[in-house]
Amino acid sequence: MDTFNSRSVRSPFTLSIFMDWHVLTPPYSAGGMATALLTSPLDVLRTRLQSDFYRSQLKTAAPAHHANISIARSFLLHFRETFDILFSIHRVEGWRSLFRGLGPSLTGVVPATAIKFYAYGNCKRLYPELLGCDPNTTSIHALSAATAGVVTGTATNPIWLVKTRLQLDKSQVQADGSIRPPQYRNSLDCVKQVIQQEGVRGLYRGLMASYLGVIETTLHLAAYERIKFMVAQHPQLEGKAQSNEVSQGLILGGAAGLSKLIAVLIAYPHEVLRTRLRQAPMADGRQKYTGVIQCLRLMVKEEGVAALYGGLTAHMIRTVPSAAITLGTYELVLKLLNGHP
Repeated sequence: MDTFNSRSVRSPFTLSIFMDWHVLTPPYSAGGMATALLTSPLDVLRTRLQSDFYRSQLKTAAPAHHANISIARSFLLHFRETFDILFSIHRVEGWRSLFRGLGPSLTGVVPATAIKFYAYGNCKRLYPELLGCDPNTTSIHALSAATAGVVTGTATNPIWLVKTRLQLDKSQVQADGSIRPPQYRNSLDCVKQVIQQEGVRGLYRGLMASYLGVIETTLHLAAYERIKFMVAQHPQLEGKAQSNEVSQGLILGGAAGLSKLIAVLIAYPHEVLRTRLRQAPMADGRQKYTGVIQCLRLMVKEEGVAALYGGLTAHMIRTVPSAAITLGTYELVLKLLNGHP
């Protein structure tokens, strides 16, 4: 069996499920937790740029930066703006603000990673048996990825809602000049307030936008499998991968990063819609965004189509390397389980 074959685990189906769950989860989870910790500032920045947190600041700066300049110049200015805002968080709010929502991130990455790869890996083995087709087809990879995305999104939505609320929470100046402290003290307090004010359904705000995110998961994993298959057909690359574990890791990591980049560029707006739908209610208790279509229309009307790509730079810097590391680990661990030298 070659290194890049999609049918990676030789053991019987039921045994491979057990092995996937108990053996594969620790390295994925450890890598996911390290990534969450190291990239927390970028995650906070991305979430805030996806929301209307910096809307007035960006609106004021936009005319000066984007009038009569080239696309390349505009991109560089946007890149600089992104990091200017990142560094301003520390100056204005203190270094702790760079790690808002880290608790839910660390709590959620273990089940999210485990569920995602557990579902994806086993669906790749189960669907060919149920549908009676070749397990290496793109349709099987896409269907498996979609299933994994739906299951993971449904199971972990409350965790990510709490993370988003904490990352967007801030002190506010009242009409009388006094300063109102942040709304939520910690993750548990956030859960309590959400349930008290919005009911249990409040914990699942943004779930429909998460389901739209299945498109990104599907594109990512299906493109990855296709690139991996193409590499397997290239004698030189396949030979290097089999003889050198470092080369194999680089090839698989590159394939994972490239496929993630493609998926993000195509499906990114769902991230922004999801963040807006998870925002805390306004001061009067009403929700500004009540559904995916309403949110989309209101954003385009008030802020323009560009708002659907808010935080894209921070998101790409954070997720593309993470995807390369995670899937590279996934493949190397499967190789070890298969008994490859």
